[in-house]
Amino acid sequence: MSFSWPARIRFSDTDASGRIHYSSLFRHFEAAEEEFLRSFGAEYAQIGRADCAWPRVHAECDISGPLRHDDAVETEVSVDRVGNSSFTLAYRMRNTGVECATGRVVIVCMDVATQKSRPIPEALAAALRNRI
Repeated sequence: MSFSWPARIRFSDTDASGRIHYSSLFRHFEAAEEEFLRSFGAEYAQIGRADCAWPRVHAECDISGPLRHDDAVETEVSVDRVGNSSFTLAYRMRNTGVECATGRVVIVCMDVATQKSRPIPEALAAALRNRI
């Protein structure tokens, strides 16, 4: 099950060539991720606790087509994997229906005090598994 989030490529997203800068893709992925989680009531502000944080431990993207200033894009987010202490989200960005970028991010549930991974809260893990 995937979720789609519409956005536009901003001027500040582009580099000197007029195309999207690779680092901007991660900002678009993260915005879509936040809305994806919000769509089923799992915003980080609500699932996070004072003792739990959500660092990204792996991020990748591939750009396969042009993304330029003011392009209207759709970023699709899907759950790729749910483990004990981490989950992986996959991203697919389309420009007028044509795939232009893909990515994956691994997010870990981390104990703030120990700075080590801890199990994902069961309610979130179950909600993510229901979206695979």
